[in-house]
Amino acid sequence: MTTQTTSAEGFFNADRRWAWGSVLTGLALWEFASRVLVGSKLFLAAPTQVLYALYELVATGEIWKHVWTSAQEFVIGYVSACLLGVALGFAMASSRPAKAALQPWVAGLYATPTVALAPLFILWFGIGIFSKVVVVVALVVFPVTINTETGLLGVNKNLVETVRAFGATPRQIFFKVSLPAALPFIFAGLRLGIGRGLIGVVVAELFGARAGLGQLISQSAETFNMPDLFAGVTILAVAGIALTGGFQRLERTLIPWRD
Repeated sequence: MTTQTTSAEGFFNADRRWAWGSVLTGLALWEFASRVLVGSKLFLAAPTQVLYALYELVATGEIWKHVWTSAQEFVIGYVSACLLGVALGFAMASSRPAKAALQPWVAGLYATPTVALAPLFILWFGIGIFSKVVVVVALVVFPVTINTETGLLGVNKNLVETVRAFGATPRQIFFKVSLPAALPFIFAGLRLGIGRGLIGVVVAELFGARAGLGQLISQSAETFNMPDLFAGVTILAVAGIALTGGFQRLERTLIPWRD
């Protein structure tokens, strides 16, 4: 047991070294391209210039209102979409009539460019937080729904019949067989939703907002302030990496048999 644990720790440490090496190499190339190849922060800000812009935004306190606004919109929209998506996925997997009724809507709306509808949502719901939440929900709910349904429908039928033959109740089959088998797919949908949710927040704020990282990016672009623009983008990228890493850790904790 100790040998296996040590081996796993060594594997993850090696992964971290590759990850950090990749990030540092990318930053070095970015710095070189900005300083040498482009030569002007008007077109491409270097990582050091972005870091200084972040420092100034934090020092003045301006960044916090943007982060807080975007965080509220993302969390409310993402959680709502995940709950709705999981519920829809369960309904479609467990009921033929529900699948027949919902499938055209899920397939059609998932293929619809929801981002292009953001101005319409803002027109309907105003430039407050609710319109941004609606955009996030519209972008996140369908990957979660599809992955949840796929996971539940992909359960090994022979395994289900075996535990049923031993007298398992439908409740026991669901919680002991179906749900554990579907969890990897559900978590995959939740991870996909993180990036789509962050995109939804930014796009909605680009079309109309009083504050938020999307509003900061839009304002910086209009004034050709590339360091502040990349500062907003960097915050979103770091948030996406942190949230995805957190979900991966949670997945390893809840689904240890996958390792």
